[in-house]
Amino acid sequence: MREESAEQPAPLRSGLTTGSCATATSLAAASLLLTGHRDDAVRITLPKGKQVQMRLEFCRLHEQGAEAGTLKDAGDDPDVTHGALLYSRVRLLDEPGVRFVAGAGVGTVTRPGLVLAVGEPAINPVPRRMISEHLQQLAADCGYGGGFEVTVNVRDGESLALKTMNPRLGILGGLSILGTSGIVRPFSCSAYIASIHQGIDVAKTNGYEHIAACTGNASEDTMRRVYQLPEIALIEMGDFVGAVLKHLRKVPVARLSLCGGFGKISKLAAGHMDLHSRHSSIDLPQLAQWAAQVGADATLQAAIIGANTSQQALALAHAAGVPLGDAVCGHALAFARGVVPAQVQVEVFAIDRQGGIVGRAGVQ
Repeated sequence: MREESAEQPAPLRSGLTTGSCATATSLAAASLLLTGHRDDAVRITLPKGKQVQMRLEFCRLHEQGAEAGTLKDAGDDPDVTHGALLYSRVRLLDEPGVRFVAGAGVGTVTRPGLVLAVGEPAINPVPRRMISEHLQQLAADCGYGGGFEVTVNVRDGESLALKTMNPRLGILGGLSILGTSGIVRPFSCSAYIASIHQGIDVAKTNGYEHIAACTGNASEDTMRRVYQLPEIALIEMGDFVGAVLKHLRKVPVARLSLCGGFGKISKLAAGHMDLHSRHSSIDLPQLAQWAAQVGADATLQAAIIGANTSQQALALAHAAGVPLGDAVCGHALAFARGVVPAQVQVEVFAIDRQGGIVGRAGVQ
């Protein structure tokens, strides 16, 4: 009998959102003001009812109020905010309610199209609700009739935000405080997908009916070169083409240009919504079948099946005068059209590593 490996892969660890961090630190600071009790950990309730305890780095009085901080733990999810210090400063107000302020490292909305109005701190609705509910419950427990001013801060948030899509969305000065469930699921990349949705919303609200969704910098450069599109109309989708296609059902535009490397576009052509290698792979036999549809003989088909990479398969087809790039884009176009509303005109571009167009289908 084969012996089982002693090393089993550990399950991926979930983390907590910046919204959960802001809730915990706001509650700890407010509790210090109203009860005088200084905590080194605080328990909060997430939107779906689960309770979690979060460790605090500090909880102390500060000028006219109090402040508390915690380190963001994103679990095993790749996240630019993992390990960042998030801290909230709370000041008591005479009037009931909660007023939010963007502190150091938290952005401010400067363009219409987001769920928050221009001029508002980039603290999304669910974190606002979480913070408000916890502070209102604390006020009721303490017999306090006033309100709270909550200033959320992220250490180095302004520089971290440059690694996100916030500047393109018109969120300036720092990060967004995000979260819908309070929990970060490993590899859900929910913040990235939310940024894609917001990018489409902002482009549409600001009157841009032609958007280009791109897998990376090279494809963005290609779309700039072909259409002279401004940055606001360029949607950095990475591997999440499904996030673009599905969101256009809710927020349709007149024209969508999809652009990516040949390998990624071949995955879209095969019906994959997530183009990352973790979730989809390049199907060389399928490429050979598509090549056959546009003139590849049996020898070329066999060579494509035996290729090391999709780029080699494309080079073989190109050398034989077989338009494999166009064929792949055509299949990707057919799949995308089946997802988006009929009124959205769609076109697909495939590029090589230098940004040269190696395939195209649609519109023209």
